[in-house]
Amino acid sequence: MQLLHTIHQWMMQQTLLETIGVITGLLCVYLAAKNNIWNWPIAIISVGIYIFIFFDARLYADMGLQFYFMAMNFYGWYYWSRKPATENKAPVLLITKKEVIFSVIAIIIFTYILGSILKLTPASYPFIDSFCTACSLIAQVLLARKVLENWLIWIFVDVIYVGVYIFKGLHLTAVMYAVFVAIAVLGYIDWKKDYKKQAA
Repeated sequence: MQLLHTIHQWMMQQTLLETIGVITGLLCVYLAAKNNIWNWPIAIISVGIYIFIFFDARLYADMGLQFYFMAMNFYGWYYWSRKPATENKAPVLLITKKEVIFSVIAIIIFTYILGSILKLTPASYPFIDSFCTACSLIAQVLLARKVLENWLIWIFVDVIYVGVYIFKGLHLTAVMYAVFVAIAVLGYIDWKKDYKKQAA
């Protein structure tokens, strides 16, 4: 009973806005992992909420990232809806060598530039925040284009985000990102199965 009481007390300390953001965030990532197009409209709701949450937490790179996510969610929704007439859903693709090289260079440059700018502000963890933002930018593009390896990037970056959000006191969000890691693993496994079916 003490454990239930402790969990209840902890839940009561969470804001309604963060709770709704977490619920919609978990749902959209789960639907993406299940290759379901409805992940995009739910993601739009979650992203809209997190713009306000990250502004309040002074995680400015994360806040800016949400505006990018908003645009990419609309793009992903459009891209996934343009599936071939012979398919139930858009096919899963593998990352190319060119995309890997571009991604690594883009992450390094973006992290350095944004981190240097945020260091001049009261932003929390400017370079870690910028690095996670850069990785997320790339992962979101790959997710929207249905590239299998997007899930590997999400697993990596979500583990880092768990630590950041714990230190910032966003405990419910940290729990959500820990669940994101598990969902991303399942997403990778499911999408890999879909890719093998396509190849067959």
